[in-house]
Amino acid sequence: MANAAAAAHGKTLVAWNEDEIAEAFTRFEAQDPEPKGELNHTDAFTLLVAVVLSAQATDTGVNKATTGLFAAAATPAAMVTLGEEEVARHIRTLGLYRGKAKNVVELSRLLLERHAGVVPRDREALEALPGVGRKTANVVLNIAFGAPTIAVDTHLFRVANRTGLAPGPTPLAVELGLEARIPDRFKLHAHHWLILHGRYICKATKPECGRCIIADLCRWPEKRF
Repeated sequence: MANAAAAAHGKTLVAWNEDEIAEAFTRFEAQDPEPKGELNHTDAFTLLVAVVLSAQATDTGVNKATTGLFAAAATPAAMVTLGEEEVARHIRTLGLYRGKAKNVVELSRLLLERHAGVVPRDREALEALPGVGRKTANVVLNIAFGAPTIAVDTHLFRVANRTGLAPGPTPLAVELGLEARIPDRFKLHAHHWLILHGRYICKATKPECGRCIIADLCRWPEKRF
């Protein structure tokens, strides 16, 4: 469904030009110069775990689950010692919690085995860990290491296609489109601005177009005021 919708948008919407893209991100920057992700973490490892747990879950739900989990185990070694059953107990309020617990313990073990317990700054190494895909790697690289990566989640995918900012049939297509079109000076924070915009303004079922700071640039034919 998402791919079909994106393809349809890509055919009917005229993509933004360079001036419009620069104007949109200038507005995002003026409104929120230092946007932050909403997953609680203290370092690259706890960030990695939180992002892995966030699949098919809300940030609020993950933060509730990780409060106890990180109090019990905030390092790869401590997580391995805690074990799969105890990790599962801490995160049982999350969907797919048993599979996620297995991944968290195994990625912790592999961090110790392959990287001396340190989260790698390399995309390929990150994606070789259980439960870590491209989006998760992009989030960690961006937030933990300051890389100008763009993590395309459901919210960002919707905003990019609905507005005409960077229409694409898949998350990867949207990511590559954004990377090619967003001016370098905005790239570090770009995915935060777009995710937060999709989460709180350009919502899936009831977008608040009257509060949208880029409504005049948006190509969506069904804007609501």
